[in-house]
Amino acid sequence: MKTLLRTAFVYMLLGVLSGLFYREYTKAVDAIGADTQLSTLHTHFLALGMLVFLIVLALDAVFSLSGRRSFSVFYWTYNIGLLVTVVMQAVRGMLTLDGQDPTTTSAAIPGIAGLGHILLTVGLVALFVTLNAAIKDRAALQRRTAGRAGAEDGSAVTA
Repeated sequence: MKTLLRTAFVYMLLGVLSGLFYREYTKAVDAIGADTQLSTLHTHFLALGMLVFLIVLALDAVFSLSGRRSFSVFYWTYNIGLLVTVVMQAVRGMLTLDGQDPTTTSAAIPGIAGLGHILLTVGLVALFVTLNAAIKDRAALQRRTAGRAGAEDGSAVTA
C-alpha cells in the first residue's frame, strides 16, 4: 500500500510541476494562455495519476488487491501507458506552440499516443480482473465464515 501512496504522491508532484511548466513555457515563447494539449498535462497527471491511485489505494485496503498477479499487470501497464500518453501530450503541445502541426510533423506522434491509450486500457482491464477476483474471494470467505458460525452454534442444517 505504501507503493500506491508513493505513486499517487509522485503523480501529484508531476501534476503541479507540469502546470508550472505550462505557465512558464508559454511565457517564454510569448503564448500566454495558448490552448494546446500542454495546458491539460496537469489535469491528466492529477486525475489519471493521483486520483486513480488514491482510489486504488482505498480499494486495496478493502479488498487486498496488491498481492495478485493481475494487480501487478495493472500497476505497471497503467503507469507506463499514462506516462507515454502525457509525454506525447507534451510533445504535441510544444510543437503546437512552436507553430507546427503535430499531426503532419510525424505520424509517430499520434501512433505513440495511441499506444499509450492502449496500455492505459489494458491496465484498466487488469484492474477490473483483479477487482472481480477479489470480490469473488471475499464472497467465498464470507460463505465459509457463515457456515462455520452456524456449525458452532448448532443452527447449521445437516442433510
